[in-house]
Parts: sequence; structure tokens; C-alpha cells
Amino acid sequence: MNFIYELEFKVRDYECDLQGIVNNANYQHYLEHTRHEFLLENDLSFAQLHNEGIDLVVARIEISYKVPLRSKDRFISKLNLVKDGIKYTFFQHIYRLPDMKLCVRAKVENVATINGQLAHCQFLDDFLEKINTKYKNNNG
Repeated sequence: MNFIYELEFKVRDYECDLQGIVNNANYQHYLEHTRHEFLLENDLSFAQLHNEGIDLVVARIEISYKVPLRSKDRFISKLNLVKDGIKYTFFQHIYRLPDMKLCVRAKVENVATINGQLAHCQFLDDFLEKINTKYKNNNG
């Protein structure tokens, strides 16, 4: 899979459960933080969208857990974003560093609401087109 964004993290002790591995719920935090940083680094924020009456909300998440992360592990979270009908889908993977073992594979489907109503969002379509152009220009 081709990815257009990546963000590095380090597991903190309190994110682990009694087995010494990252609690499954924390992976959703990692994935969400990656999506937020991706938007911010591309001059867009959820707060800005909300203030304009646009909310990008999660409609469905599929997560496959492969290899657990442990305290102090470094890892990289990668994503790609595609449009499918009315949905904006983030495909996200988390890899342990330095061996690049796949830890999590996720598919996060989002929809846009405008002033509280499910709607097609030209603003987000334009953003996605800009991102795709940027990615193609940076990766030949």
C-alpha cells in the first residue's frame, strides 16, 4: 500500500495493560492522532472545519491487531486517504521500529456532516484533490 503521511511515536508506560502490551483502545488514539496531525500539517483542522459547520465523523472502524507493542517501543503510524462515494476512508498501518513489523492495520471510514446533516462536501473533495496532487508531485 502507498502511504501519503507518517508520524513517529513512542509507547508510554501507562498505555500498557497488565500483560505488558499496549491496550487495544490506545491504538485508536494513535490512529486518531495521526489523522489529526496529517490534517494540521496540510493546513486543515477539525476545529476549523467545525467552525465552518463541517464535521468529519467516524462512521466505521475496522482494526486488525497483528503484533503487540510494548512499553518504550518506537513505532510509525502511516496513512492514506481515499474517497469512496460519500465516504472519506483512511487506510492506516502501524509498524514497530526499527524492524518495521506490522502491528495494526486499520480502515477508518468517515462521512461529512454540514450543519448536522449528512452531505457531500466539496470543501473536503477539494482538499483531497490538493493532497493527491501534492503527493504525486513529491513522489514522481
